[in-house]
Amino acid sequence: MTKTRPKKIPAEERRNITVEAVIDLASSSNPDSITTAAIAKHMKLTQGAIFRHFPNKDAIWKAVMNWVARNLMARIDRATKDITSPTEKMEATFLAHIAFVADHPGAPRMLFGELQGARQTPAKRLAQTMMKLYAARLRDMIVSGKECGELREDLEVGAAATLFIGTIQGLVMQSLIAGDMGKMRTDAPRVFAIYLRGISKARHAQEQG
Repeated sequence: MTKTRPKKIPAEERRNITVEAVIDLASSSNPDSITTAAIAKHMKLTQGAIFRHFPNKDAIWKAVMNWVARNLMARIDRATKDITSPTEKMEATFLAHIAFVADHPGAPRMLFGELQGARQTPAKRLAQTMMKLYAARLRDMIVSGKECGELREDLEVGAAATLFIGTIQGLVMQSLIAGDMGKMRTDAPRVFAIYLRGISKARHAQEQG
């Protein structure tokens, strides 16, 4: 009886599996402490097998940032696809972002780790680009909200986008500290409602009246 050879995994799939292994490790470890040896051990492979797909550790980290950006934005795109109201689109973006982080708690650890690092690595540049594109998308939604009368006319667009991102980051950090990522899902709708009350035209008009 002949033995069945193990199925060979395509290179792209192997790279994706490696990236997911790093994010999984980052959910319970400091990203700075994750070595290629730890990644290989987690995947039950040799370091040589890892380096067949990535030339060095920086290349792995860049692939991780690329995976986070691609999958986060895909999650948001799906959540906002059929929504026309700018404020409803902002809420869907907020909740989709929170859900993504709750599903992949290692992702924000990797992102924060890169952005806080002193070294200007390819992964850090990618993370910075992602944040800029994310903020630009938010500013477009906020401008649309002002134009259609959902948001206050005097609302400062850049500040509103910064507060949106900062609110998500605050929820993420609190959940990471508490060790309870599920708490974000519960808190997110209530927190967004408070944010929206501060920027919506209807609420502002009531207070002025």
